[in-house]
Amino acid sequence: MLEVFEVGPCRDAHQMGLLVGQRFADRIRSRLATDLILQRQLLPFAQTPESQSIIKTLSQTNKRKFPRYWDELLGTAEGSGVPVLDIILINFRKEILPFLSKAETDSTADGTSEDCSDVLVVSDSMAIAAHNEDANVAIVGHTYLIRGSLSNGLSFTAYTYAGELPSCAFGFNNHGLAFTLNSVPLSEDEIVAGGIGRNFISRDLLEAINIDDALRRIRSAEASVGHSYNLIDIKARRILNVETASRNRVSVQEIGATPFFHANMYLHLQVQQVQDQNSIRRQKRAAQLQKQSKDDLLSLLGDSEDAEYPIYMTGPTLYTLCTAVLDLDKQALSIIEGNPKKGEISHIFSMSFKESKMLQ
Repeated sequence: MLEVFEVGPCRDAHQMGLLVGQRFADRIRSRLATDLILQRQLLPFAQTPESQSIIKTLSQTNKRKFPRYWDELLGTAEGSGVPVLDIILINFRKEILPFLSKAETDSTADGTSEDCSDVLVVSDSMAIAAHNEDANVAIVGHTYLIRGSLSNGLSFTAYTYAGELPSCAFGFNNHGLAFTLNSVPLSEDEIVAGGIGRNFISRDLLEAINIDDALRRIRSAEASVGHSYNLIDIKARRILNVETASRNRVSVQEIGATPFFHANMYLHLQVQQVQDQNSIRRQKRAAQLQKQSKDDLLSLLGDSEDAEYPIYMTGPTLYTLCTAVLDLDKQALSIIEGNPKKGEISHIFSMSFKESKMLQ
């Protein structure tokens, strides 16, 4: 069962990170010890001369723009008793891995294969964002939910990978702003070394007061790599898909009555991207499936008809960790562990901006 930890208000960001690190120290240490991307790629690279400027610039840039989140990261390292470098590397893995040479990349620990699928719709009859959280096998059993409260009255709920800032996956706050995320692989020459990390941008989104504020935070981020954000505004009953790339390139698509499926490839921002067969095949399969009801959306996210590149993933390298269903009309987030076709909900949270609480 996915563990929920309520933390805060705290004296400062470092204390919040410290408490999270202490609570999940065993899980964080286990993730670091078994994460082949960290052990076989990131840590060896960090010992090379060419890594020093990349890691240093990433650290300085993100600390300067987001000092509170940097302190939170340091607190997590201290609380869990692990090296700060390890925590830095897993939080910046997407920003660092493109700079490893082919010789340093271990195909058995593919750090680029981190896939999620979303299907979004806002019609007269339903307003839903449904999201498969897919990740490398190293993340299985190494996640938790953070229910954070800040001294300014803001609170958030975030699905969190062990040792990382909340959240590289999905979350919401008591302003009625929520998001889900999809990585999108830019080609190597599109990536800017030492920019703002995805984990820091999504941590910042947890403090957005509405969808326009969230967009402003994304647009001003100066990201190093690309990302796709599904922004959800409960009060306004709106969903936006926002595709981003380095050098502040952003494309926004408003979601309407036609269901919109997004895997891990750019659909409307014109950039040079890696041609990922996994995403191409999931996108093709999703186009063939019904999307008329909520059950249809869950059935789509549970589909494994394409055995080589299924939408619902069961290993050996990639796994669907859970499915998040954000229902704007019910103002609720449901988390399904197991195939979403079966609809077995493990957690339900109210996303009401009046009262954000756990219902199940």
